Amino acid sequence: MSPRHRPVTPRRYDRAVRDRRSGSSDPGPTGRGLVAGPVDLERRRPQPLRRPLVIGLVVEHRADGVVGAVLSWGKGQVVVRDRRGTRHRLPLVDGGYLVDGRVTTLVVPAPAATAAPALTASGSVAVPRAPARVARGSRLWVEGRHDAELLEKVWGDDLRHEGIVVEALDGIDHLAHRVAEFGPGPGHRLGVLVDHLVTGSKEARIAAGIRHPHVLVRGHRFIDVWAALRPSLVGLEAWPDVPRDRPWKDGICAALRVADPPVFWRQLLGRVRTYADLDTTLVGAVEELIDFVTEADAPDH
Repeated sequence: MSPRHRPVTPRRYDRAVRDRRSGSSDPGPTGRGLVAGPVDLERRRPQPLRRPLVIGLVVEHRADGVVGAVLSWGKGQVVVRDRRGTRHRLPLVDGGYLVDGRVTTLVVPAPAATAAPALTASGSVAVPRAPARVARGSRLWVEGRHDAELLEKVWGDDLRHEGIVVEALDGIDHLAHRVAEFGPGPGHRLGVLVDHLVTGSKEARIAAGIRHPHVLVRGHRFIDVWAALRPSLVGLEAWPDVPRDRPWKDGICAALRVADPPVFWRQLLGRVRTYADLDTTLVGAVEELIDFVTEADAPDH
């Protein structure tokens, strides 16, 4: 009979069971195999280096191969700029990066003991005493004055640092004509923030008609930008319901017995401190638009 098919005798079976229980494999005459005991794989696996984030540090994102220099960090993300000038927002995860060829965990540096963390209202790392940049050719458009005032309150430091001018449109009914007049192109990009950008809305139909590689339209789900502010800012769990046939601001002011809407808006805006006071759909839309209008255009091929 072939040695590969020898029957298992009771003695050989008992020895095999003992070997498995003891962690041995293929024991020889001395009772020791190639592995004489359990192996601690976690102990043998190299642990990632821990590297504090520093502006200008060159890193490689292991998941998608993006290589770039660190620009800023915050909210669990790091922003890097690659060799073409394109900005990338990447997650901060354990062992998620390569630095000098070594697997690395990027660590947000601890603030100095004598100073609070220097963050802007948008959550970005503030650049100390940074002068405003000369305005770029690109623009960020919003529907109205209140939208513009809110962006200034939360993202004003970021916009000045990047040289981005915010302009109010007073509605988007003529957006296609305004875009044509602006003449978007390389270095002359246009980001548009739209209220009530939901499926089937008038705003969604208008936005769908704007198709240009240097124009990006994004928005939030609310009929009015007031509603994108947390109602807890005025002690409410939720904003009152307003009938569809009534302007949202009028309905809210009536429900809250507000006699002077402009004064109420100034009070509401004054209570906004950071991006955390806003709905996440608005925050995400604004961050994406800022990235778009500040992103360097890839060279023509």
